[in-house]
Amino acid sequence: MGIAAPGLWLFVVGLGFLAWRAMDLQSGLATARDPVTGRLVGLLVPAFFGLWLLFLWEVIVVGFGVPQVLLPAPTVIGHALAGGVEILAADFHQTFIRSVIPGFLIGCASGFVVAVLVDRMPFLQRGLLPLGNLVSALPIVGIAPIMVMWFGFDWQSKAAVVVVMTFFPMLVNTIAGLHATGAMERDLMHSYAAGYLQTLFRARLPNALPFIFNALKINSTLALIGAIVAEFFGTPIVGMGFRISTEVGRMNIDLVWATIAVAALAGSAFYGVLAALERSVTFWHASYRHRR
Repeated sequence: MGIAAPGLWLFVVGLGFLAWRAMDLQSGLATARDPVTGRLVGLLVPAFFGLWLLFLWEVIVVGFGVPQVLLPAPTVIGHALAGGVEILAADFHQTFIRSVIPGFLIGCASGFVVAVLVDRMPFLQRGLLPLGNLVSALPIVGIAPIMVMWFGFDWQSKAAVVVVMTFFPMLVNTIAGLHATGAMERDLMHSYAAGYLQTLFRARLPNALPFIFNALKINSTLALIGAIVAEFFGTPIVGMGFRISTEVGRMNIDLVWATIAVAALAGSAFYGVLAALERSVTFWHASYRHRR
């Protein structure tokens, strides 16, 4: 039945106010002039907030006696993570390494190349963008079974789903970025007698980098979601999506949450790498300076 009692919840509420105040003070330190201090605090605040949420999750589940089949406690999920390292590592390799990364690279690269072609040949824009809007509106559950029929049950069909999901966000964002170059910059390049390729590589693509990285970050989450959902419709006996669907049927909810935790960590790390790369590449851009 749990150990829920008024005193316990008063303690939790009081501790919550203290945690809120501590995070507020830490956020104030982030505005310090020292950039190292600001970055350190920028990492500590979300970490502290995440630990507080895990603590609150544990207290609520134990205090209310929530059945494990509905919502396991973080400690139970931690035990499942520690006990299923080999299984989770194999699932991660199958889904992330073999499906997400190839599909992400192919989808983003092809979307970028087609965007440059559309910019060079405007008549393609009138035909491709409406088609892109149509395809991007298709649900994953409608695409995944078709890809499994076309490419088989292994990672190729999941990578194909990822390609479809990541192609058009990259296409649309790259086109928008290429069109973001102002008339003044174009006139300047024209005054230098620069051709199309020189203008593209020296002015337009650098200005489009924030749009391109925005598409990359969006696609980093779409790719993982697409690969996991696609595994629900046919896969070898390995993979995150396979593990989630199978263990739900077996009522091993702790392993299901452990798989979800691995997917969340992988997706967050993937997004973080792209964000760090964006910061190192576009530090000079006005949009980055405004965010600082």
